[in-house]
Amino acid sequence: MKLLRCSALFSIAVASTIPLVANATDEQDLFSLSFEDLLDVQVDIASKTSETLSSVPSTMSVFSRKQIQALGVDNAYEVMNFVPGMQSTRGDWVGAVPKDHARGVYLDSGNVLVMINGERVNESSFGKASVYMPYIPIEVIEKIEFIRGPGSALYGSNAFLGVMNIVTSKERNALQLVVGNNGRYGATGQFNTSFSDDTSLFASISYDQKDGESYPQGVKDPLEALYLEAGVDYKKLKLRARYNETSLDEFLNLAGYSTQNQHTSDNTFVGIKYNWVNNDKLKLDSSYSYTKHNISSAGLIAAFDDIPDFLLGPAWQTTDSKFETELSYQFENQWQLAAGIEYAEAKQVEAGVRTSYYDDESMLVIIDPAYYQQGIVTVMDFPEFASLKYTFETYSAYGQLKIPYSDALTLFVGARYDDVKDIDSKFSPRLAAVYVINPEHTVKVQYGESFRTPVTNELFSNDDVTVGNPSLRSESVKTTELVWHYQTSELQANAVLFYNELNDFINIEPTQSTDALFTFANSFNTQNSGIELDGTWQSSKEFSVTGTYTQYFEDPINASFKRFASLVSSYNLSDSWQVSLNLLWRDKVEVSSVTGAHFKQSAYSLVGGSVKWQLNANSQLMLKAENIFGKKYNVFDPRMDNGAVAGTSEDLSLHYQFNF
Repeated sequence: MKLLRCSALFSIAVASTIPLVANATDEQDLFSLSFEDLLDVQVDIASKTSETLSSVPSTMSVFSRKQIQALGVDNAYEVMNFVPGMQSTRGDWVGAVPKDHARGVYLDSGNVLVMINGERVNESSFGKASVYMPYIPIEVIEKIEFIRGPGSALYGSNAFLGVMNIVTSKERNALQLVVGNNGRYGATGQFNTSFSDDTSLFASISYDQKDGESYPQGVKDPLEALYLEAGVDYKKLKLRARYNETSLDEFLNLAGYSTQNQHTSDNTFVGIKYNWVNNDKLKLDSSYSYTKHNISSAGLIAAFDDIPDFLLGPAWQTTDSKFETELSYQFENQWQLAAGIEYAEAKQVEAGVRTSYYDDESMLVIIDPAYYQQGIVTVMDFPEFASLKYTFETYSAYGQLKIPYSDALTLFVGARYDDVKDIDSKFSPRLAAVYVINPEHTVKVQYGESFRTPVTNELFSNDDVTVGNPSLRSESVKTTELVWHYQTSELQANAVLFYNELNDFINIEPTQSTDALFTFANSFNTQNSGIELDGTWQSSKEFSVTGTYTQYFEDPINASFKRFASLVSSYNLSDSWQVSLNLLWRDKVEVSSVTGAHFKQSAYSLVGGSVKWQLNANSQLMLKAENIFGKKYNVFDPRMDNGAVAGTSEDLSLHYQFNF
């Protein structure tokens, strides 16, 4: 670990002394994204029409593969920390699983929709994508698009306070190897070929393993992750398949640090899409997708001196099926219509329990030495979880018009209707006006409404930690945004003022019941607002710097960060070397937890970066560093007794990539 840290610092110091060499060829300059490319980058998820960052009718952040590599991160969720209005930290369930903070809201229920290639990852038992898919390797990613704010007008539930769409690579032939501190090693292989003009194939496989960092609580945070993806394109038909499996044992699970904690999750996705029509005016597609999610987890609930510890957790399986037809049509007057209909079925198929205490006769969890199971056992037909086996049926329709009112003014008008059978119905409108004052200045006014349907864990959970509430209503938010976009040949900047009206928010609350610690409730209505700033300055081909700053005007919900910022600088030091440095700054957090304990974390900064060396036309070597100085810090989680979850220390790794 010391050797890697010294190597990282030494490499950055040495690289900074290398003289600048201009006019590197495009083939050799694999690191930088030209500023013209940045200004013209295409974003599709925010409007279902092809737009740039200046014309898109949403507040957007987009990261290319080259930009992501420069950050030095390894998991897609970590990119959130460089997005205005968003953060990703650890929490109590499971501690190593990323938790989303979005626009002053930190709730563990899936208020950010995560998609891979436009297909949702969030599922119906816990809501948030990262419980079932906590690790998405950077190596397989081509681009990440973020909507900051409402997205339900196009994507329905969970597209509440934001959307993250991960676009994976499909045209690479490459092998990547990695070694790092804390016993880390891994490999990624990517392959694509064309058999004819009509037929092509791609495949990716990525494996990552690490022993984990040692913590004062006597635990580590090991990781083992496998990612597989493949696809075939044949004429108008596209077939896709994906599998992901992640293990996160030990560390923190259900508010208890223990070497006995266990957590494994996996996802299987298959999809088919057919293009019926594709010409200058009309495009019509139909698709079907099926996803299966599995989770097998157990966390420390109580530790005893005289009897074995009590561990408990879910052994659950959910499935998602979706039929969808989409069309886009351009009228003679240049108006553009994007529309679609959708039927989705989300089902909790299995609702078992993993426990260290169980009575086979009564089929109950009983904490008594007579019922100790000599370890953790899995009981699939667990009566108390029977109500979790629920099916959500959703019928949806959406439409949006892009109206070029004049050369300077473009209007977007759209809405989506979702009918969730026996739960709720939601109408989600969106309106946007994009006005180009001159080639440098663009002003946008945007309004949107979004919602999040409660999940089975909130509705029907029944264990020693939480008990569900079948009377829950969907959360909703109304968002108004004023956006100023500025761009020149060297500078791009954005300023966003937003105002949210939050209604029927579902939050976890202590319960007086002796059977569980917490329950769920539509506990409050509130408002919040803030300003998000970001800018990129590329003074030359060799140097660029990007900064973000977020300031909320009200105290965040559940003690998220009220102010935070990031800074990323990249130097192309020659035609073979690049060094990138980044800084994450988070303001102080001070709050009393539900147990009455007082949590306080002073403001802190985390430094990271990367050094890349292009060995030849086909291979490169890269050194990545996160929290390079090993800053010790905690993040707040309301369900911890003292409110504190330990943050990660230094993460150093060496990567080799060979293109073939």
